[in-house]
Amino acid sequence: MPEQGNTGSDYIVGRHVFANLYGLDKEKLWDEQYLRSLVEEAVKRANASLVEMKSWRFGGKHGGVSVLALVIESHVAIHTWPEYEYATIDIYTCGERSDPWKAFEYMLNELKPKYYIVGYADRSSLYISRGGRAELAKTNPLQEVKHHY
Repeated sequence: MPEQGNTGSDYIVGRHVFANLYGLDKEKLWDEQYLRSLVEEAVKRANASLVEMKSWRFGGKHGGVSVLALVIESHVAIHTWPEYEYATIDIYTCGERSDPWKAFEYMLNELKPKYYIVGYADRSSLYISRGGRAELAKTNPLQEVKHHY
């Protein structure tokens, strides 16, 4: 990942928010343009830098829409299954200046799931290299689950 996001640290900061959303509006989940706009705004809210955005619409029994935003800091993605009123969100950012939680909260508020399960992983480097030897930089990866009713 680029150096520009790691100001002030001698290790890599990586934060990964991922979620399953249930009880969503089927029309929103089929609306590719709406989902592209949602992801684009989520990128801005995360203070990330958009490189490119791609989207796909899949038909059939398990069809839906996928939107992927490649950002300098990593990625923001949503995958939908309208038939099941279900979607997954994946937001991974590297660097201290970007915040995946801001993107997640925005997407959550816009999509309004009946409930959701969210996970978080600290993807930061645990070791740094100093003069050819590795030292522990930080610890404490966190995993949490939240339910929203």
